[in-house]
Amino acid sequence: MGVWIDTDMGFDDIAAILVVVQSEFEIDGVSLVFGNTPLPQVRVNAAGAASAFGWKFPIHTGRAMPVLGKLETAQAILGETGIPTSGKSLPKAAALADSDAFAALCRWLERQGQHRILALGPLTNIAAVALARPDLAARITELVWMGGGVTSGNHTASAEFNALADPEALSIVVAHGLPLRMVDLDLCRKVLARPEDAEPIRHAGGANAELIADMFSGYIRIGTSRGRPAMAIYDPSAAVAFVAPDILSFRPARIDVELQGALTRGRTVVETRATHATFNAQFAADIDADMARVIILAALVNEARK
Repeated sequence: MGVWIDTDMGFDDIAAILVVVQSEFEIDGVSLVFGNTPLPQVRVNAAGAASAFGWKFPIHTGRAMPVLGKLETAQAILGETGIPTSGKSLPKAAALADSDAFAALCRWLERQGQHRILALGPLTNIAAVALARPDLAARITELVWMGGGVTSGNHTASAEFNALADPEALSIVVAHGLPLRMVDLDLCRKVLARPEDAEPIRHAGGANAELIADMFSGYIRIGTSRGRPAMAIYDPSAAVAFVAPDILSFRPARIDVELQGALTRGRTVVETRATHATFNAQFAADIDADMARVIILAALVNEARK
């Protein structure tokens, strides 16, 4: 079964893609969006990852700016490239072919069958389809999105980064009734990577073992450098929800996003009381964190063995 991935291509995006690569699903295409870093660097990261890991699926260039407002990136946390590392970095690679993500998504949605999308960054590309081709957006079977926060944010006290980077896009997605399944900060923070988790990857023996281990270590250091014993595995947890939904529990809810206020813009409001709202989405309420770790770490180790 073919699926689509929408990504801003940091390390945890790469790890999430590897989870999908090693599942039963075939990736029909990938669309790129600004987020972890500006779109030109996202393209560089995608080209390097495709070269390093031998990805053959098509990668298409999407939106460079949010629906409204200024560009917001996570470079303050992730560094200029959006991929912190403890040593090796993605190889230099030929630039991606100039392929438009909007047109590619539309062609894919015109095909018969299921249309499942895993979204790992701001929802700008998906919102563009919803606005311009609502007939095709209505054919999306499932949209699993890593974003939002049921209780609080991370980029601000109110907002999770992917929601804050383009809250209008999220608002458009829910307004059009797309089948959203939100995998939020609270859920992802149950799935943790510790510094020692990089060692089986480092010793896996394949050509990319050191590369994957160094990028994973750099990612884990985001948490440990702030005095935490581990780092939440964000995008790969959403990938687990995408490929192994049986190890999660989802709850119906009314999900809205705040579009105003310097301190509240991007906040996701999740109402779970059917007496108080008409539900329009689902959110991941719980996960078998141990099994999720097994799936994620196995994907990284197996890739590092090649």
